[in-house]
Amino acid sequence: MFMTRFPALPEKTLAAVNALGRWLAQNEFDGKPFPAQADCIILAGNAVIPTIDAACELAATHKLPLVISGGIGHSTSFLYSAIARHPRYNKVRTTGRTEAAIIGDIARQFWKITPEKLILEERSTNSGENARFSLALLRDRGIPLNTLVIVQDPTMQRRTMATFARVLADNHSDTFCVSYPGFTPILENGSHGLRFQPKSDGLWPIDRFLALIPGELARLRDDSQGYGPNGRDFIVHVDIPDEIAHAGEMIMADETLIPTLQARSLI
Repeated sequence: MFMTRFPALPEKTLAAVNALGRWLAQNEFDGKPFPAQADCIILAGNAVIPTIDAACELAATHKLPLVISGGIGHSTSFLYSAIARHPRYNKVRTTGRTEAAIIGDIARQFWKITPEKLILEERSTNSGENARFSLALLRDRGIPLNTLVIVQDPTMQRRTMATFARVLADNHSDTFCVSYPGFTPILENGSHGLRFQPKSDGLWPIDRFLALIPGELARLRDDSQGYGPNGRDFIVHVDIPDEIAHAGEMIMADETLIPTLQARSLI
């Protein structure tokens, strides 16, 4: 069971958490207008409601095709829980359904995205399949693959972009992908412990978020334990800045965080 509250962190550790969170989110929309030349938006199934809303809002506003990719995987139960707790979406049926089907209902019912603009990919169970199966669907439907906007849980955004790059390289494609997580998570110390700023419905429990981000950094490494070409070869090589590597080390060494990281088998 995840805690609903988490104690305050030392300011240096908090700064490290926020630095790593921002880097993982890879928000290429910061300070930039929406790329009008985009052909499609691909939303990888996840349980972060503001990210889902951001993808749906982009698709609805710009009348672009929206691919929602996600079957039933090891994290699908988190989406079920997030929907059940959400003040607007808690009427959407979840149990036993794919991530794409659930989020598709949200896109149609609440964002008024028309069926002809909605493409559901319901087989994928990991990021590699999100990329492969979504791109195959777009090709089958004759939708151009010049520029795609990729949307994912901010903790997984950089890895998802590296995964799409890996799949596109296999196909010798010159498709350009734009990274957009919808928002960038920021934590602050409040009077009752850590909290997200600003507060929003449908975010991670704080201890889950804190456990996820160092795990993502480990996956992005290009060594025998990572997902890069010198490891499991799921993603293209990702350059990890020294300050981000140091931030990960600080998080892993913080005594307040050690029990949470141990619970996630990260140390």
